[in-house]
Amino acid sequence: MEPLTEEQFMDEGLTMKNTGPPLEPGADVYMRFMLSHCCYDAIPTSSKLVIFDTTLQVKKAFFALVANGVRAAPLWDSKLQSFVGMLTITDFINILHRYYKSPMVQIYELEEHKIETWREVFLQCSNSLISITPEASLFEAIYSLLKNKIHRLPVIDPESGNVLHILTHKRILKFLHIFGSMIPKPQYLQKRIEEVEIGTFTQIATIQETATVHDALSIFVERRVSALPVVNEQGKVVALYSRFDVINLAAQKTYNNLNMTMRDAITSRSCCMEGVLKCYPYETLETIIDRIAKAEVHRLVLVDREDIVRGIVSLSDLLQALVLTPAEITERASSEA
Repeated sequence: MEPLTEEQFMDEGLTMKNTGPPLEPGADVYMRFMLSHCCYDAIPTSSKLVIFDTTLQVKKAFFALVANGVRAAPLWDSKLQSFVGMLTITDFINILHRYYKSPMVQIYELEEHKIETWREVFLQCSNSLISITPEASLFEAIYSLLKNKIHRLPVIDPESGNVLHILTHKRILKFLHIFGSMIPKPQYLQKRIEEVEIGTFTQIATIQETATVHDALSIFVERRVSALPVVNEQGKVVALYSRFDVINLAAQKTYNNLNMTMRDAITSRSCCMEGVLKCYPYETLETIIDRIAKAEVHRLVLVDREDIVRGIVSLSDLLQALVLTPAEITERASSEA
């Protein structure tokens, strides 16, 4: 994909609506910042990249994700001599949700199947690899992530065909947070989150402490959310259970016991987890961006003074508001709805 210029973005049908109040001066500063920087600029000097051959067993692949501390890996097809997709935690969740029966029944599809077999089962969902070139702008990267509702975008060198890096919402916002400090801040950053209405505030998916991990997987699959606030009997948020937490089932080899409660699953997490990162309706957008960028998390749980869940503010919500909305592009791509 050839990098697009700012003019091409506005001419190639990407301006999806031209209505609404005029933008305040400087409101498009982050859009122009992202247009002026390419994907290569956001690639770290050193990072870990894991690549799987499609003939690898699914079980070994997920163990390798855990061992290397990564959440996804590009898939290489030796027959086609090309990258054909990504293996992510979502695949692990889909396998568990589809084939789990009881703690007494082994999940054959996870134990024995190869990645290529799993891809054939869900070919309609994984028949192409969405990628970007290192010379493409970060604006293009954001647009591609949100338009395609994906969380990871491989950066592939068009000459060698090698994967250089996997861009994420987190990496892009971190880049903007660090280097964007050198440009004037738009006035709307001082508005309260309840004023700008950035995030998801209705039909929030939550789960009770007493529910099972299998219940959580069902919500992940059916609602297509990436994290669930865990609430107690009073409705107060006590933890956050994300898709990434599910990979702990592979690390601990407990994926055959999905009947455990959310309370047990949270207390048995192998990695040290901090408490729920929250934000409040009266806090400014700038405060929320600083918090989510410094904590390097994917979302904040919006709560009231009684810790009752009122919404979710995700990285995709922030990137949409800061970069795409000023370009009058509306790709509602939050995975927290």
